[in-house]
Amino acid sequence: MPACCNTFAQAPLGRQHHGANQRLARHCHDSAFATVVLEGGYLEAGDEGRRTVGPGDVLVHHAYESHLDCFSRRGAQVLILPIASDFAVPLFGRVCDPDALVRLAHHSPRDAWFALAADMQVCEQRHLDWPDLLAEGLRNDPGLSLQHWADAHGLRPETVSRGFQLAYGSSPKAFRAAVRARAAFTRIRESRQPLADIAATLGYADQAHMTRSVKALTGHMPRTLRVL
Repeated sequence: MPACCNTFAQAPLGRQHHGANQRLARHCHDSAFATVVLEGGYLEAGDEGRRTVGPGDVLVHHAYESHLDCFSRRGAQVLILPIASDFAVPLFGRVCDPDALVRLAHHSPRDAWFALAADMQVCEQRHLDWPDLLAEGLRNDPGLSLQHWADAHGLRPETVSRGFQLAYGSSPKAFRAAVRARAAFTRIRESRQPLADIAATLGYADQAHMTRSVKALTGHMPRTLRVL
C-alpha cells in the first residue's frame, strides 16, 4: 500500500463521467496522465495544491501524485490522456477546443496528448486559503514544525490538523511524507546524484529511511528505479 493515500488506482484512459456531488477519496496513480474537463466541474486537492476546474481546463498529474476530487452539482465529463514519458509540461492550463481532443483520442490517445501539449495555454489558478499555504510549506520545508506554523498563523494545532484533513483528505504529517517520497522518486529517476545525498537534501534521517518511503510509494527499491 503506498504511503501517499488509502487507495492506489490506475488512471482510466478515455472519456469518463462523474456523478453529481461525487467525492473521490484521496488516491494515487502510478502513471502520468492529463485530465481535460469537457463539461461540469470539480475541486481537486492534490500534492501541488487545490484548484477548481471547469470546461477547457487541463490538469497534469505526474506519476505517484495523489489527490482527492469533489465534483459539482452538475458532475463532470472529463477526458483522460496518457502523457509521453519524455514530456515536461506545466501542471495546469487551458485548451480552446477540448472536443477536438475527444475526436482525436477516439483514434489515438497518444496523438491527442501531443495535440494537447501543443495547444495548452499555461495559466495559474490555485486556492490560497491557509490549508493551501500549509501544503506549500510542507512541500518546501521537510523540517516545518506544525506547532510553530500554527502559532505563526494564529491557529490552534488541532484546528490545523482537522482543517487540513478536510481540505486535502490527508493529515499534514501524511501529506508531508507523501510529497517528500515523490520528490525522492523524481530525483532518483532524473539524476545520478548519490542516494545518500538525495536523502540528506530532502531531510530524511538517513538513506534507509528514504528507501522505506520510496518503496512504500512505488513498490520499488530506489536503486532499481534507475534501471526501470
